[in-house]
Amino acid sequence: MRLTAHAYPWDVLGDPGFVERTAGLSTVALASAYHSVRAATPLHPSHQLVEARYAALYRPVRESVWQGRRLRPLSPTWMSTSDSFGAAASVLRAAGLRVSAWVVLTHNSRIGTSFPDVSVVNCFGDRYPYALCPSRPEVREYAATLAAEAAEGADEVSLEACGQLGLTHLSHHEKTDGAWTPTAQRWLSVCCCDACQAGWSARGLDPSWVLSTLREAVRTSTEVSFADELLAVRHEATDLLRAEVLAGLSVPVTLHAHPDPWVTGASPGLTPSTGPDVAALVVPAWPTDSAPVVAAAVATGRPVDAYVTVLQTDEGLPDHARRLVEAGATGLAVYHLGLAPAWRQPLIREMAEAARSV
Repeated sequence: MRLTAHAYPWDVLGDPGFVERTAGLSTVALASAYHSVRAATPLHPSHQLVEARYAALYRPVRESVWQGRRLRPLSPTWMSTSDSFGAAASVLRAAGLRVSAWVVLTHNSRIGTSFPDVSVVNCFGDRYPYALCPSRPEVREYAATLAAEAAEGADEVSLEACGQLGLTHLSHHEKTDGAWTPTAQRWLSVCCCDACQAGWSARGLDPSWVLSTLREAVRTSTEVSFADELLAVRHEATDLLRAEVLAGLSVPVTLHAHPDPWVTGASPGLTPSTGPDVAALVVPAWPTDSAPVVAAAVATGRPVDAYVTVLQTDEGLPDHARRLVEAGATGLAVYHLGLAPAWRQPLIREMAEAARSV
């Protein structure tokens, strides 16, 4: 049973007790390229919060690599070293742990705001600045370079947002819950940028007609006749992105993904060709009724790590872990060693023990 837990570099650095909380784990997925976040650090001896104000690369941002590129990462000014991932990885390896570089690819509000032409846009012309569209060759080149730089020296890689993000995003003072039906959300998550429209045209669709039909489908929560073509355009871009990223990596890769092909976000929907090119899938299983999601991913024939959290509830988590393993999960990816307070830390061990008992 593969057991992985997630953490940020600032969770590890400056906390002598951190490695004690990794007992029983085999791997730590350590953020190496990550989006902006306001993170709790309840067990850290020096601080209670870290505010990462923008998406950053926690490895050195080498000018020799990024010079002349419009899309490029920034170093985190809130960290005291330019290689906080490397420093934290050294601490973890000294404790006998494997280190996975946790890399977020197309979720970057700073880049999407600075260069809106590379962001996802919906059928009404509303841009999602947090979402970079993989139909753009420049986005794919940026993501591939970012992943290669972020993975330097890692034992493996955990790829998040290796595909398109859509409507849903937990932004500042979000006021969108309940505004749209699931069907409307699906159409509002279709990227309608110039590059995606070119993909529609290549499949015989008239972009102006597609846009007007999608707008009406959002308002009426109805289906559209060309859904398969829209999904094919998205999946083609996702496959190109994944191929370019994987070409620059030489260590095993676990891919955050969802068996529903229409899903967008941190765990994008699986495409028909996803799977054989990665070592394992990481499938979201935070709700305690997620066993069918895991089973659907297992049916693709790839090893599956069930992505679970100890932060949302403390009831029934060991049983939840057992059900996920019974559904075919060969590992657990636990969220989150740094965010969990003292009274939730034992839940990580309890879930691990329950998973091993199956």
